[in-house]
Amino acid sequence: MPSSTKLFHARHSSSSPFYSCRSSVLLLCSCLLFGISGFIFGLTSFFTPRLGYSCSNRVPTTVKVVWDRAAGSGGGAGGTGSDVKRYKVMGFVGIQTGFASAGRRRSLRKTWLPSDREGLQRLEEATGLAFRFIIGKTSDKEKMLELKKEVAEYDDFVLLDIEEEYSKLPYKTLAFFKAAYALYDSEFYVKADDDIYLRPDRLSLLLAKERSHPQTYIGCMKKGPVFTDPKLKWYEPLSPLLGNEYFFHAYGPIYILSADVVASLVALKNNSFRMFSNEDVTIGAWMLAMNVNHENEKALCEPDCTPTSIAVWDIPKCSGLCNPEKKLLELHNQESCTKSPTSASDDDA
Repeated sequence: MPSSTKLFHARHSSSSPFYSCRSSVLLLCSCLLFGISGFIFGLTSFFTPRLGYSCSNRVPTTVKVVWDRAAGSGGGAGGTGSDVKRYKVMGFVGIQTGFASAGRRRSLRKTWLPSDREGLQRLEEATGLAFRFIIGKTSDKEKMLELKKEVAEYDDFVLLDIEEEYSKLPYKTLAFFKAAYALYDSEFYVKADDDIYLRPDRLSLLLAKERSHPQTYIGCMKKGPVFTDPKLKWYEPLSPLLGNEYFFHAYGPIYILSADVVASLVALKNNSFRMFSNEDVTIGAWMLAMNVNHENEKALCEPDCTPTSIAVWDIPKCSGLCNPEKKLLELHNQESCTKSPTSASDDDA
């Protein structure tokens, strides 16, 4: 159309040198501003975490887990409901700790447990094991503030919405297994105390063994008293596991449950469990009520570092290391603890 042609010609053809120069300057400035904006946007995108995106090999951050909410309240891990993606590992190790154990955690982070996220990531890649401290809550605001600072510095916790009390350890243990199962798609779930010296490489080899029984309970087994409560008739059909006065169960400082066992615990309501004063006895009683295979592994309760020891603690003197803050550091300085190979064919461990 003629009118359109004239308009197009008039906008792009001017006889004024000043007009041409100004157009060039404006174009140059526009390009410069566009380039600067793109550069700033690129930096912002690089340094700012993107919401809703999670790198597949990034170590999960500290998370708070809430359980047993009222029906319809959208319960689940961390209050996020069923949209939590379970992180895949061979084994998840929950290091049970408390508000009075900050010194133990410091010693652990100076020895076999890396103190930084990159170190934890490397350990996980090398062993297939993820490690987190497990702790509840307290009404002491000062203690909670100190915990908040530690979480911000190290970011290696799972926080349970349950009171942190010694008398409630069985409840905390059940909450731990439920939380671990919700957060991690793991073949094994390991309960470990914060006062043992652990070899993650050897623990990984133990968990990687072929097993024919899908429900497995691994620990350094001992005999404990059978309860005389007349209401406890459920253990009578399990007589092959019982002696005259005792039954097998694992020592408390460290034991392992396979995924099928933990799935069964998660499926039951809290009031379906009978709790006893001792946490390890409580777990042992639950295992007797289930069709689990008891795997007695003495390498989980060595009193000294040996070529095969997985967990070292002062058995039978203490339930753990007797002076853990000091003893952890001493053990870590021994070549027999840190330099001995994980197997006869491994010369570089």
